Amino acid sequence: MENTSTLADFLRSARARVSPQDVGLGSGSLTARRVPGLRRDEVAMLAGMSVDYYTRMEQGRIKHASDAVVNGLCKALRLNDTERSYLFGLFSPAVGRPVPQKRATKVRPILQQMMDQMDNTAAFILGVGMDVLAMNDLGKALLHDFTTETGLSRSLARWAFLDPEGHARYLDWDAAAADMAAILRRDSTSHPNDRELNELIGELTVKSDKFRQWWPQHKVYECSSGTKKLMHPLVGELSIEYETFPVPGEPDQQMFLYTAKAGSSSADALRILASWDTESALADAAHKD
Repeated sequence: MENTSTLADFLRSARARVSPQDVGLGSGSLTARRVPGLRRDEVAMLAGMSVDYYTRMEQGRIKHASDAVVNGLCKALRLNDTERSYLFGLFSPAVGRPVPQKRATKVRPILQQMMDQMDNTAAFILGVGMDVLAMNDLGKALLHDFTTETGLSRSLARWAFLDPEGHARYLDWDAAAADMAAILRRDSTSHPNDRELNELIGELTVKSDKFRQWWPQHKVYECSSGTKKLMHPLVGELSIEYETFPVPGEPDQQMFLYTAKAGSSSADALRILASWDTESALADAAHKD
């Protein structure tokens, strides 16, 4: 089964990211170790199971496990909340939460109204596959007007990986794009049969060397808050603070708010973008070049 193979790959990748020192096993003779991270017997010991049982699990021969077993693995592999949810989702639905299949693509009108009324804050709502479902005007000016796109081109991840404009927008592109790959990995578990998501992953695998490098690492990620460094062709470099919020009643939708610290040059830049007719300004800048 494909899900069993994914589980095995995730376990191998997760233990490779944990060092013996991380879990209090001591340094030992690191030069003598033949594998990165923990060995199978070390994971089994930390998780409270036999080496044979864990080995069969990592070989894809175990498809069901109790909550206690999965929780033991989460603790041994030092998984965060998003990774824990991902691992539970790889087991039988009886162990993890029900797996939704149908993506929600419509945004409630009141949410668009709320975003439109925000001052100096870029706002947008993402769905499965980082599909941009709605944006306010500053969001369009700061990133890209995804409301004019159709199909896979609505994906923020596809824009960042495959569009030169998207690549240039992120000063910390490697970190931002790696996080996007991890978000797609998370979505692929909750929506394994989503046609558009699978097409997107396939296209990125074929066309992006970096995505092809990161995808087998089985990292999963849940955006919550942080800082992004952006480079905008009209206002230059910006340091953006972002927060994300789940949309009530829509488990696959998240609202993203991008703003800047009060009194900063980035806040000034956002005010400039909010006051401009950005599409015309970009056209004028391109004409001058």
